[in-house]
Amino acid sequence: MIDKLSGVFSGMFDFSTTAHLMSYDFVQQAVLAAALLGLLAGAIGPLIISRQMSFAVHGTSELSLTGAAAALLAGVGVGVGAIAGSVVAAVLFGILGSRARERDSVIAVVLSFGLGLSVLFLWLGPERAGSKFSLLTGQVVSVGDNGLTLLSICTVGVLLVLAAVYRPLLFASSDPEVAVARGVPVRALSIVFAVLLGITAAFGVQIVGALLVLSLLITPAAAAAQLTASPVRATVLAIVFAETSAVGGILLSLAPGVPISTFVTAISFTIYLVCRFVGARTRNRRRELVPA
Repeated sequence: MIDKLSGVFSGMFDFSTTAHLMSYDFVQQAVLAAALLGLLAGAIGPLIISRQMSFAVHGTSELSLTGAAAALLAGVGVGVGAIAGSVVAAVLFGILGSRARERDSVIAVVLSFGLGLSVLFLWLGPERAGSKFSLLTGQVVSVGDNGLTLLSICTVGVLLVLAAVYRPLLFASSDPEVAVARGVPVRALSIVFAVLLGITAAFGVQIVGALLVLSLLITPAAAAAQLTASPVRATVLAIVFAETSAVGGILLSLAPGVPISTFVTAISFTIYLVCRFVGARTRNRRRELVPA
């Protein structure tokens, strides 16, 4: 085991091997896919934090596993199945869990049922252990031309819709009661946001797997929140952090051949710790400057 770990650490800095692997088309496609996912995750992450929907991200990603497992069983595109599973789950969460006090219990109920179906579909499916394992830990190098095209189209679509509804969505996320009183369609916005979240989570499952998608959708946004309270600045920082985690993770994973999720989670967690330390020091200095 020690030899294996030492090989991983030495491989991280084997730049010649990394440069050689980057000459392959499928690796370039994987890096571009990771960059697109980082853009999506960073843009939508601060709103997830603001709406206190971290558990919903976990539930949506796990239920995208159900859709992907069903697609694997049916012999159709896993990416399309993952999106379908995520969107159905997200819409259910948006409709059934519109009240904050009911949201966690609704997610838990739907999640447990969906995971039961996942186990059944994986058990019934063909004996392709690699495909099943990749649903849990991600397999970015298998994105391919079709997957990259689908990811590109969905990225543009999600960002356009998010830009169109951003202001009322931010208002509804920050103060839903006042937003309702002002005539903002809070329930409809919740469903729209749930669909956007579902699509993003589905692609996150393909890159880092269903088990670790929180490392891209939540951790960069949580890190940004440690540094600023401005929604715009938090979004910009979250995109930078998510891109660093996603693209940096795949580049570091190439030479040692380690699953990308290992490095993505490590980078995003390190960024969070640094931002938490910097944010705490900044807040302490501000307190010291305030006269007693």
